[in-house]
Order: sequence, then C-alpha cells, then structure tokens
Amino acid sequence: LLAFFPLGCRVHFSAKSSPLGSVKGVGLLSGICLIVGTMIGLGIFISPKSVLLYSGAVGPCLLIWTACGVLSTLGALCYAELGTMITKSGGEYPCFMEAFGSIVAYLYSWTTIMVLKPSSFAIITLSFAEYASTPFYPGCSPPLNVTKCLAAAAILTITSINCLSVKLASYVQNFFTAAKLIIILVIVGAGIVLLAQGKTENFSNAFDGTATSFGAIGLAFYNGLWAYDGWNQLNFITEELKNPVRTLPLAIVIGIPLVTVCYILVNVAYFTVMTTTELLLSPAVAVVRITLVNKHLATGIHSPIL
Repeated sequence: LLAFFPLGCRVHFSAKSSPLGSVKGVGLLSGICLIVGTMIGLGIFISPKSVLLYSGAVGPCLLIWTACGVLSTLGALCYAELGTMITKSGGEYPCFMEAFGSIVAYLYSWTTIMVLKPSSFAIITLSFAEYASTPFYPGCSPPLNVTKCLAAAAILTITSINCLSVKLASYVQNFFTAAKLIIILVIVGAGIVLLAQGKTENFSNAFDGTATSFGAIGLAFYNGLWAYDGWNQLNFITEELKNPVRTLPLAIVIGIPLVTVCYILVNVAYFTVMTTTELLLSPAVAVVRITLVNKHLATGIHSPIL
C-alpha cells in the first residue's frame, strides 16, 4: 500500500538549485533511479486486470507488457534527442516554447496543471484507498463512501507535505519509493519460488482465448502504457544532468528496460497463484495475490508439491 504515495508526490527539484541557475549534480545512477522510481507504482497494481481483460489470455498479456516497454523506450529516446537539443528543464514546456511559441506552451502548462495531473492524482488516491480498505471488507468491495473519504484524506496529506517543506517531501518520496521497490521484490521473489516448485499450470495453453479485435488490443496497450507513465521524467531536470548528451539516453536505455523486466516478472508472479478468472475478479490484485501465496506456503509446509 505504501507504494502508491510517491506517485502523488512527483515534485522535481534540486537541493542544490538556486535562483541563479541549476547545478549539474544529477549523474547516471541518480537518473536511472529517477526513471525507475517514478515509473514503478500504481500501474503494476491495477493495470494487469485491464491488460488481461482486453488481451484475452496470459500469453498475449505478457507480450503486450513487453511491447509497451519497447514503445516507452522508443518514446523516451525521442525525448532524449529533444532534451540534448533543448537543454532546459521543464519536460515538454520548453519544447513547445521553442517550436510553437508562448501561447501553445502556456496552454499545455494550463492543461497539465488544471486537468491532467489532478485527474491522475485522483485516480492514484482512489486506487490507494481501494487497496487500503480491501482487507477490512473481505469477500466484497469496500463501500464507495469509504474509498472516497480515504482518497480525500490521502490528497490532503500529500498536498500538505509538499506545501510544508520540499525537504520533507523528498524524504517522504525516498521512503515510499524504497517501500514500493521492496513490495515489488517480495512479489517477484515469491513468484520465482513458486515457479521453481512447479506452479506453471496457468501458463499452459497461454494463447487460448486471445483477443482478435483491434479495438480490444488497443485498449490493452492503452492500459499497459499507463503503467509505464513516467518515462519522460528525466527531461524535467535536463539542466541539472551531468553531461546530458551521454547521461540522458544512457539512463533511459538502462532504466526503462529494467522497469519492463520488472513488470513482466510481476505479472508472471501473479499468474503463478492466480488463474485468469481470479485475477479479473480481484478487487485488489496484489493484496489477493499475497493472501493466496501465504495460504499456499502455509499448506505447502505440510503437503509439499511433487
């Protein structure tokens, strides 16, 4: 559950920056961590249901997750070329400013601040609220009013932290990013153990029921790509990168494939204990999956798998 909060606190800053300009203090490792830390989060906990629903089977589901990683890498490399040509922080804003002028750049900024980011933040906090409240309502979905109130409390908390102190926001971001990665490692590690024990029945006939509609495949890609959101984050601090011509593309080539491998392993881990039907019916995939793993391991102590 802790993994959701960093996504709501995506504030990019430099502790060394000053009104006179940004200090180039972000190296390759920090760039990779920024990409990985901002990409991995909410999407991998809720998108698997939608990707599986529209792809129709385990096989195409895993292929779509892989293809989304490739597309994100290609898009990020295009951004890297822009970032090395227009070495200004701010992501898309300086590119729009250079290409189309101040009006288009202003409209983009207004749309981002007033529509895109608040909408994304609302989805993140509502999903967090559903995950947080699911254990208290076993066998049914949490009441809508409960999730709404919990989401509102999360929004107020995160907003207050960012308003009170940039340093405090950075501490919160770092803490929850670490927690997020630990959760991913636990899920993947348990999946590897179960695969080693022979839990592969859900991967047999992996392409049976594959969707043939272009619309369904498109929706599967849409949901998968949403989980890869954040691949352009390094362009927001281009001015602070050490040797951006080298660091920007190299961090992308390392960071996004790393996230892609992680996402594929997490989905494989889901399917080691959950059938496609169970995954589609789960209100909170990760929570249900962890519960099933605990039950399996508890049973396996007395009746090991042959």
